[in-house]
Amino acid sequence: MNIALIAHDNKKNDLVQFATAYQTIFSKHALFATGTTGQRIQEATGLPITRFQSGPLGGDQQIGAMIAKNKMDAIFFFRDPLTAQPHEPDVTALVRLCDVYSIPLATNMGTAELLIRGLDEGFLEWRNIVHENGESDEG
Repeated sequence: MNIALIAHDNKKNDLVQFATAYQTIFSKHALFATGTTGQRIQEATGLPITRFQSGPLGGDQQIGAMIAKNKMDAIFFFRDPLTAQPHEPDVTALVRLCDVYSIPLATNMGTAELLIRGLDEGFLEWRNIVHENGESDEG
């Protein structure tokens, strides 16, 4: 599975700790992340991560493009709901794309726990069927 890891500044430590705790599960998948978040997770875990631009510089949109091309299977996006984000329209667009393409999206620790455990149990295997059928796999 292709998995994106994204976190707002005030949530980066939480996502690094989460990725460290579930390093064994994440190691079985291809990981993608926005700039600094990816670097911090990579340094803490040693996991290989394809890094995009930081969110405000287009990283959210780069991940969104992968979603639109059916090349992303799950998103862990630890959002900070208490701080205004200058790139909020990009965040909203990313969340919208997850809804449009039925991509599982965890925006907080509670949902992330459920998603990572479901991923480990094979509950996202339906994504393989989507890939095999070529749905939304243009470009």
